[in-house]
Amino acid sequence: MNKAWQTLEHAESHIGFDEQSDAVEQRKKLVQAGNLHWVHYLVVGLSILLTLGAWYFSKQQVLQKVEQQFDREAQQTIEQIKERMALYENALWGGVSLIDSNPGEISYQQWSAYASSLHIEKTYPGINGIGVIFNIKPQQLAAYLQKVRQNRPGYQIFPEHNKNEYWPITYIEPEQPNRQAVGLDMAFERNRYASIIKARDTGQAQVTGPITLVQDAKQTPGFLFYTPFYQEGKKPSTVKERQQYIKGATYAPFIMSKLMQGTLAEHKRHVAVRITDSSELLYDDSQTDPEPMFKKKTTVPMYGRQWHFDIRSTLSFRQAVDSSQPNFILVGGIIIDSLLLGLFILLSRANRTALSYADQMTAELESKTRNLEKSNRDLEEFSYVASHDLKSPLNAIKQLVSWLEEDCSEFIPECSKGHLKLLKQRSERMMTLLNDLLAYARIGSLIYEYEEVDLKTMSDDIFTFLDAPEGFSCSAPEVKLKVARIPFDFVMRNLIANAIKHHDKNSGEIVISYQQKRGFYQIRVQDDGPGIPPQLHKKAMEMFQTLRPRDQVEGSGMGLAMVNKFIEHQGGTLTIDSDGGRGTGIVLLWPMKNMPD
Repeated sequence: MNKAWQTLEHAESHIGFDEQSDAVEQRKKLVQAGNLHWVHYLVVGLSILLTLGAWYFSKQQVLQKVEQQFDREAQQTIEQIKERMALYENALWGGVSLIDSNPGEISYQQWSAYASSLHIEKTYPGINGIGVIFNIKPQQLAAYLQKVRQNRPGYQIFPEHNKNEYWPITYIEPEQPNRQAVGLDMAFERNRYASIIKARDTGQAQVTGPITLVQDAKQTPGFLFYTPFYQEGKKPSTVKERQQYIKGATYAPFIMSKLMQGTLAEHKRHVAVRITDSSELLYDDSQTDPEPMFKKKTTVPMYGRQWHFDIRSTLSFRQAVDSSQPNFILVGGIIIDSLLLGLFILLSRANRTALSYADQMTAELESKTRNLEKSNRDLEEFSYVASHDLKSPLNAIKQLVSWLEEDCSEFIPECSKGHLKLLKQRSERMMTLLNDLLAYARIGSLIYEYEEVDLKTMSDDIFTFLDAPEGFSCSAPEVKLKVARIPFDFVMRNLIANAIKHHDKNSGEIVISYQQKRGFYQIRVQDDGPGIPPQLHKKAMEMFQTLRPRDQVEGSGMGLAMVNKFIEHQGGTLTIDSDGGRGTGIVLLWPMKNMPD
């Protein structure tokens, strides 16, 4: 008997030991489950990488757009200078035509009348004047001086030189500011002489290299613009004939700073320009920003010369294109990543707390029951607190933005007001997204509240949130609908996003129409993108199906299938209206219900 009893005690002891071992092993598993694991760190790490990727992508996109804007403004500046020079060239050739109509001769009165008809100060801003230069051989000098002095006693050719010909400025209008240039011989100086000889030999308009005009009191860089004319209105076809029949040239003197002011006023552009001819400076206003965002160098042929443009962005350009969107993305992402890590930590602490409660409840059944009930209440409270902690920072951000708008509205620049508005909108959209994600996870188990929704306002908000390319537009009628807002917003967001994502062009139009039909709201989302052939309509509604190869389109292929599920759960239907040509219409029937009391 004793032996049997000992055997029984041993068996009970063994059973007790096994139960204790199981309990210890179970507790180890619970402790391990309550700790943070590599999966949690992986999720947080991936979230951080996603935030940094979104920030970098947004920054690159903003930088690309800003660089394109700089390139446009730089090219526009160059084109305006070229257009202005072409306008001046036309005026000079007009003078040549006038002289040709008088067999190569023109009087002072005729030229003055022509110059007056041009209205130089209004029509040709930046030009210093317009004049006539005659080519005089030594044997023609006496007769030339006698003729000119009939209207201008005391007219002299200057300065002296050793060339075997003269190229004196005979007429120039307006004369008063250019009086010092009257009689100046272009042959006295190599730059002026070489350019007018080139104009003679080519028969084309030519400009000189940088010079200092005798009529410029400030002695700033300038240049001369020549167009040749020949005896008796001839148009020689060879260099030899042009040299034989040359009569003179019409010309215009330019002070480069005046030309730039007349071409494009500095306050109207966001780029600074430095122009050189060879190594000689023509114009420079590029010191407005010591560290410009962008630089561009290019060489432009300019009537026989090579003008080198060094174009730089200005401080006003930097202010005009300033975008804080990447920073908002980075800050918002860091906040979400921090909340996610905090959530994991809270969950870990909650698990350890629950384990502590479980250890206490092993003492006795009543105590275990009480502690278990308390633990359940704590877990429910934790779920509420965790959800509240996710939303509270977003509400705080929204409130801070409102305070900034109220307290600092008089001091904040307009661009920053737009940024604050964008931040506020993004906070609201993030809050909506949290609520939508929770609602989708519990689809079928929740009863959604019906609200009055403005179709146009919702469509505009969705389109703005999607950040569609500039070429896209979305329109919807102003109509009030009584619907379950959360699933209806989800459906409209996906349909508008699909219309943009699957479009085959850089621009498109999305038109949302509405009508009532037998107790349903009939809403049609119509795009002008590629159509869907009728034989593929069913496939497009299936899960994990795409109409193009997966390497050509983003997404999982669940879009229309999930939308259809949402609509069916609400008691509605979805159909595709497309013949495979241009445009696809998605037609949904949403049941009309009265608002609850």
